[in-house]
Amino acid sequence: SQCSFFLSYAPWCPACQQIESAWESFARNSEQLNIAVGKVDVTQEPGLSGRFFVTTLPTIYHAKDGVFRRFRGSRTLEDLQDYIIERKWEGVEPVAGWHSPSSIMMHGMAGLFHLSGWIRQVHSYFTSTLGIHVWGSYAILILATLLIGLILGLLYNSSMRYVTSMRGHGWMMRHTSDTLLP
Repeated sequence: SQCSFFLSYAPWCPACQQIESAWESFARNSEQLNIAVGKVDVTQEPGLSGRFFVTTLPTIYHAKDGVFRRFRGSRTLEDLQDYIIERKWEGVEPVAGWHSPSSIMMHGMAGLFHLSGWIRQVHSYFTSTLGIHVWGSYAILILATLLIGLILGLLYNSSMRYVTSMRGHGWMMRHTSDTLLP
């Protein structure tokens, strides 16, 4: 099975701009190293930055057989190649199970990042297309959040009341049927 290496970056990030030439050279040599090399612009793919919990830029991950390891070495071409050639990744602790990009928790994190991107697009639509003032857009989004929270809270409360009332009713039927008075 083949190893994969990918870089999470942002176009505005100075450190990402510094590693760009080394990363491109590393990608050109990927066939010789029998690895797949890619990069992800976190400004265009917020879900991936959420799934991989990218908190610093640039962030480099190594993956093999579904196991992810974060590369923390220096970002030179030689160190990237040595990481593969000398199999240094074997000595690196894999990303913890709950923090793994394939875990349910990171799926949820990716969803939150997608939601934030969608909210940003709605805000842009309100301000740019509809001409609503920025604070007006914020007010609309706050009211929408409160309304959605109210509806979800009511649905949760109603469903829990229904479940507990059915459980209580069944309990009453089972425990009082023997002691009914004539």
